[in-house]
Amino acid sequence: MRPTFDSVSVGDNLPEQAYPVRRVDLVRYAGASGDFNRIHWSDRVATSVGLPSVIAHGMFTMATAVRLVTDWCGDPGAVVSYGVRFTKPVPVPDDDEGTAITVGGTVATRDEEARTVRVDLTAVSAGDRVLGRAQVVVRLP
Repeated sequence: MRPTFDSVSVGDNLPEQAYPVRRVDLVRYAGASGDFNRIHWSDRVATSVGLPSVIAHGMFTMATAVRLVTDWCGDPGAVVSYGVRFTKPVPVPDDDEGTAITVGGTVATRDEEARTVRVDLTAVSAGDRVLGRAQVVVRLP
């Protein structure tokens, strides 16, 4: 059941989700976004600049995390604003399993006048928090 503004309270938790990330996802994202930076597909280049391996695009990571909220509310167009700080890269192994970004969320505030809620997200990959101050404002019916 989709949440409504009246059914949501501060402190409510969104069900945590783990989203897989594989190298093929990075290739697809690069093609869609036009971001062909070699740190996202070449281990040689990624390690030469001090990264552990190929890493996921920051915007890919950000988009993956907000899926928790858009799936929860059922309408990507309901997102009023979204901002994050990138805290750690998401290394993606060169195998068939890749890694995962595990995302959780908590309703932090409600705005009665605008009928919006702010959801604070946590995003973790391989034990590292990969986003900080991840906050999504969403308008609910």
